[in-house]
Amino acid sequence: MPDSGTSFVWGAVLLGLLTMLVYIPSLRSGFIWDDDIYVTQSPLLTAPDGLQRIWFAAQTYQAYFPMVNTTLRFEHMLWGLNPAGYHFVNILLHCINALLVWTVLRKLAVPGSWLAAAIWAVHPVNVESVAWITELKNTQSTLFGLLTLLAWMKFTDRKTVRPWRLYALALLLYGPALFSKTTACTLPAAMLLVLWLRKEPIGWRRVVQVVPFLCYGVGIGLLSVWCEAHFGNYAEALRYSYGGVGRLLIATRALWFYAAKLAWPTRLTFSYPRWEINPGDPLQYTWLIACGAVALLLWWQRNAIGRGPVAAVVFFVAALSPLLGFIPVYTFRYSFVADHYQYVASMGLIALFAGAASSHANTWQLGRNMRCTLSTSLLVVLGTLTWQQAGIYQNSETLWRDTLTKNPQSWMAHNNLGILLKEQGHPDEAIGHFQQAVQLKPDDASLFYNLGNALDVQGRFSEAVVAYSRAVQLRPDLATAQNNLAGDLALSGRLPEAVEQYRQAIRARPDSTSAHSNLGSVLVSLGRIPEAIEEFQQALRLDPDHATTHSNFGLALAAQGKFTEAVEHCRRAVVLQPDSAAIRANLARVLAAERQSESSHAVPIRAAAP
Repeated sequence: MPDSGTSFVWGAVLLGLLTMLVYIPSLRSGFIWDDDIYVTQSPLLTAPDGLQRIWFAAQTYQAYFPMVNTTLRFEHMLWGLNPAGYHFVNILLHCINALLVWTVLRKLAVPGSWLAAAIWAVHPVNVESVAWITELKNTQSTLFGLLTLLAWMKFTDRKTVRPWRLYALALLLYGPALFSKTTACTLPAAMLLVLWLRKEPIGWRRVVQVVPFLCYGVGIGLLSVWCEAHFGNYAEALRYSYGGVGRLLIATRALWFYAAKLAWPTRLTFSYPRWEINPGDPLQYTWLIACGAVALLLWWQRNAIGRGPVAAVVFFVAALSPLLGFIPVYTFRYSFVADHYQYVASMGLIALFAGAASSHANTWQLGRNMRCTLSTSLLVVLGTLTWQQAGIYQNSETLWRDTLTKNPQSWMAHNNLGILLKEQGHPDEAIGHFQQAVQLKPDDASLFYNLGNALDVQGRFSEAVVAYSRAVQLRPDLATAQNNLAGDLALSGRLPEAVEQYRQAIRARPDSTSAHSNLGSVLVSLGRIPEAIEEFQQALRLDPDHATTHSNFGLALAAQGKFTEAVEHCRRAVVLQPDSAAIRANLARVLAAERQSESSHAVPIRAAAP
C-alpha cells in the first residue's frame, strides 16, 4: 500500500471491513466457559460497590485484571446480558488493533506492512482471543500496549518537539495495558527492539528511560502471580512440579507449536492435548536443539539477512515468554498451550513472513496483479478458516463437542460437557462423559463429585455412593461431596454411616446449614430426637429462613409431643416455600398428629428424608 493519505484511508477501511466480515459468526454467539465468572454471574458488574471492589479487593477465581472488569461493568450497563454487545466490542477492538499493527509496521518501514496487518487480523489462531468474551483481556491489553509503543516511538524520534510529553503519555497508556492483562509486562523488550531495529544507539540514557516501564511491568506481574497463587482455584498452579529442565523442554516445544499453528492453522482447538514431559527422554530435547540451531543461524547470518528477521523472532519469543511454562499458570493443568497465548506474539512471525514475501516479490519481478492475486488468495483462505473457527464458539455445547472431536482425551471437555448435558436434562449422556473424565484423570475429586451428582438424578444411589466416596478419599475437605454421600447412604438405609458422614461434612464446613439440617433428619429416623433438635437449632442459627429445616424441625418437635412449637415451625416453612408439596404435607401430618393427640390416639411422627 502506498503511503499517500488517500491510500492509507482506503487501506484502513478495507482492513476494518475485512476483519468485521470474517467475525460475523461471533455476533451470533453466546457466552461460554469463564464468561459466567466474568460476566453472567459476576457480582462486580452489578453491586453498588462493584467498581471499588474491582480495583481494591482481590477476587476469588479471578486474576487481578481490574481494567477488564471495569470495561465489562460499563458494558453491562449498556446491554445487560445480551452477548452480542460484548462480542461486538471484542471485534471492534481487534479491528483497531489491526490498524495499529499496520501503523507500527509502517513507521518501522517493514515491507508488506498492510499485508502483515491483514494476515494477523484474519488469522484463525486469533479467533480464540476475539470470539471468547472473557479474552477481552487480550484485545484490550493489546490496544493499550500498541498505543504505548507508538507513543514511545514518537518520543524517541529525534524530530519530535517536546518529547517528554510523549514519554509521559507512554507511561500513562502502559497502565491500562497491564491492568487488562499482565503479560503486557514484556512491552519493554519491544521498546528496546524498536530502537535496535531503527539502528538507534541504546546507551545508558535510553536504558534509564525504559527502567520505569520495566519496574511497572514487573511490579504488576508479581502482584498478579501472588493473586493467582493465593486465591480460589489458582492455588492449583502451585502444584506445577516441573523443574528447570522440564520447564525448558515445555518452553522450547511450545515455541515450535505456536510457529507451526501460524504456518499451518488446522485442527485449532480450545484445549490441546497436554504433553507428557520427561527430561530422561533424549527425543524430547529435539525442540531445544532446534531452537538453539535457529538462534545460531540468525546470529551467523545477521549481516546477510539484516535486523528485521532477528527482531521478529526475538519479539515472538519475548511476547510468549510469560506463558511458555517457566511461570506456573493454572490452565497448565489442562494443556501447556492455547491459541490466545500468541495473540500478540504472532505479530512478529507474521510481519517476518509478509516482509519476506514482499521483498521476494520484487526479486522475482512479480507484477502488481500477481501480487494482489496471491495476497487476496491467502487472505480468502485464512478468512474462511477464521469464519469456520468462529462458528465453534456459538455456545458451550458446540465448543466442547468440537474440542472432543479434535482432542478426545480432554478430561476437562468431557467434564464441562457432562455438566451442560446434566443441566439440559440428559443425565444418561452426561454420565458417559463424566465416566470418561474420571478414567482420564482419576486423581481429580471434582470429577467424581460431578459423576455422583448425575447418578443421583437417575436415582442410582448405590453407584453414586461409590463416586462420592472416591471424591471424599481424594479430598477429605470437600464438604459438598461428604454431604451428598451422607444423603445417599441415608436413602440406601445405611443410617449410622450417614450420621458419621454428615459429622465429617460439618467438621469440614461447620457453617453448612444443609449438613446440620440433614443430620438432624437422620437422627430423628434413628430415634435420637434430642440430638436431632440440637442440629436443627444450629441450622436455623446459620440460616433462620431455611424452609426445609423449619419443616423437619417441626416433625421432630411433634415426635416429642410439642405440637404448638411444631405447628409454628411447619407454618413458617410453608410461608418460606409455599410451592413445596412435601413441606405442605409435613404441616398436614403435624396437624393431624396434634388432633389425634388431643383425642388420646397418638401417632408416630418421622422426619422427612434428608
